[in-house]
Amino acid sequence: MRRAPLEAVIAGVGESPVGSVPDLDALGLQRVAAQAALDDAGLGFDDVDGLLTTPQRVERWSWACGTVAEALGVKTRYLATLDLAGASGVAMVHHAAMAIATGQCESVLCVSGQNLLTYNTRGTAVQLMAEAGSEFEIPYGPLIPTQYALIAQRHMHEYGTTSEQLAEVAVTMRSHAALNPNAHKKELLSVADVMNSRMITSPLHVLDCSLVSDGAAAFVVTSRARARDLRKPAIQLLGHGYGFSHAHIGDYRTVTTTSAVRSGRDAFAMAGLTPADIDVAELYDCFTITVIVELEDLGFCPKGEGGRFVEGGRIRLGGELPVTTHGGLLSAGHPGLAGGMFHLVEGVRQLRGEAGARQVPDVEIALVHGNGGVLGIHTTAILGRA
Repeated sequence: MRRAPLEAVIAGVGESPVGSVPDLDALGLQRVAAQAALDDAGLGFDDVDGLLTTPQRVERWSWACGTVAEALGVKTRYLATLDLAGASGVAMVHHAAMAIATGQCESVLCVSGQNLLTYNTRGTAVQLMAEAGSEFEIPYGPLIPTQYALIAQRHMHEYGTTSEQLAEVAVTMRSHAALNPNAHKKELLSVADVMNSRMITSPLHVLDCSLVSDGAAAFVVTSRARARDLRKPAIQLLGHGYGFSHAHIGDYRTVTTTSAVRSGRDAFAMAGLTPADIDVAELYDCFTITVIVELEDLGFCPKGEGGRFVEGGRIRLGGELPVTTHGGLLSAGHPGLAGGMFHLVEGVRQLRGEAGARQVPDVEIALVHGNGGVLGIHTTAILGRA
């Protein structure tokens, strides 16, 4: 049975330009995204009394929420810096909803982004991400792609998943990004293109790996009462769940099964829904194997069937379950911790019918999923029309 709807709803979404944006620093990108989200909601910065953001990996601010609040000129009654890595964006909507439900504030601006591509070299960006490993792993240099490659290798060994099936995920994301005016990469790909691209760490080719981008995203969560007077239809949070299995790859015991099992189970239970009720799934896609594992662990197909599930256009627009319809981290853009926020922005747009050429018909229920670390932290949100 579905529980009573939460008091809070999503009232506005926005994003900055994504890709190479050399004329904007991290605060500039966040300001553009925040303004877009507030304009979308019909609110101003003076209406914001709550603020959530994430840490900065490149400019390394000592106090991110204070830095952003001061730069945007918002006077908050509630503010925090969240760090669940790539799962942060989906967690933000829940934290904002809880703050509103407890009367701490009425309108929370959630914003994150950075100039990950142009602040330093691509190599430096990769190094920054590699330094997120444990004290036992960093000296041996297992980069993030290496660790996801271990998961892909094991999935292939246990279930017969193929490189061609991994490539199908990349091809799908690029086909969706080609319909997204703000995507970083839009040139269409074939499975052969992915298979022939440079090998990064077996079995992952460069096109199996997410981009490095500049960009920021934002959304506004407000009370139901406040949303009645705003510009756009409100989107409600029907269900939410968290899952944690490990902080570092060396502690990962069940490599092909993640705590998305728990986050998805709790989100579906709270919403009173099942995977069969989902019209569009905005799944975190830092690597092609990530999508395959998430499809399994969230219950869209049995464990081990993810590779076969993505074949034949099943997760493309027009398919059985359209997945990550804006193009995701693999093609639309990946500016670090803000990457997962774009998935939520897309989920809201799909529910409103505002996704343009990539619109899925008659969307009533959307699932948005975030993954932090090396498949260690998971957040799942189920959204519906208010």
